[in-house]
Amino acid sequence: MQLALPSSGVLAARQQGTRRRLLTLSLACGLLSLAAILSVTFGTRDVAWPDIARALSGQSDTIGAAAVSARLPRTALAMLAGAGLALAGTALQGVTRNPLADPGILGINSGAALAVVVMLAWGSLETGTAYALTASLGAALAAGLVQAIASMGRGRATPLKLALAGAATSAALASFTTAIILPRNDIAGLAQSWQIGGVGGATWAQITPVLPFFALGIALVMLTARRLNLLALGEETASGLGENVQIARGLAVLGAILLCGAATATCGPIGFVGLVVPHLMRALIGVDYRWLIPASALVGAALLTGADVAGRLIARPAELDVGILTAFLGAPVFIWIVRRRKLGAL
Repeated sequence: MQLALPSSGVLAARQQGTRRRLLTLSLACGLLSLAAILSVTFGTRDVAWPDIARALSGQSDTIGAAAVSARLPRTALAMLAGAGLALAGTALQGVTRNPLADPGILGINSGAALAVVVMLAWGSLETGTAYALTASLGAALAAGLVQAIASMGRGRATPLKLALAGAATSAALASFTTAIILPRNDIAGLAQSWQIGGVGGATWAQITPVLPFFALGIALVMLTARRLNLLALGEETASGLGENVQIARGLAVLGAILLCGAATATCGPIGFVGLVVPHLMRALIGVDYRWLIPASALVGAALLTGADVAGRLIARPAELDVGILTAFLGAPVFIWIVRRRKLGAL
């Protein structure tokens, strides 16, 4: 018995697809590099290339170089948070097979925010690691609650039920958060500004403790790329091909929770990045998670960094936090997805 070899047409199509994906990844890298350059260049005070060079060499002997030195950790945080939220959204959409899956829409960001506010009000958060652990725990509890609510009644947790349960849970958790903050004048200013979601004022001391959470979350999502491809075929098919569905889903969800927890702990709850980026990348690069995951990470980092730059320029000399800009961008995309897929058929 001879194995059928792919025809020349099939091989040519595969090569063309690979070239298109490599080109998309290259463009994403270029877009991220451009966003990083703009981020250290523009702000309340614009700087020139010599000042950027001084800051990168560790000097801050001029006002411009000092401004760049202050913007470097802000740029790094925007890139980390953007990549993390985009990867979390990609993983959640793959696990749930739900086009509306997003850390914000499913209530995960709200759960992380509520946990942090509870600890600020009645506990003690003195280190970045404590913030990240608290936010990750809150994100995990919120994810479990949404899944439990969506699984109630007849049938399984469909995409529509998950979206509705996530929206209801997110609203309830946000209300609880507000109820905790309002009577506490000692934390009200900090908590309310943090809830908007932004990367302003970031320092290396703030970023360093959460790097292990970002690193582990990114690694878990990257390692589940092949598993997510199998899950996209359906649980029964994936099991038939030898995949342990529960382990695959658990690893992907754990990675998403760690990324959401780290991003929320350092930036506050930022929505819609995990919704917009995966849909854009599927249109450009296809549904293969081995390509989709790294592309989403690069574009997510570029998107949040670019949004931060836009927020500085739009309201100059003041600033608009990135959480506001991503909401303006993400809300129309959410409506478009719902209308395109006819919500009842999700």
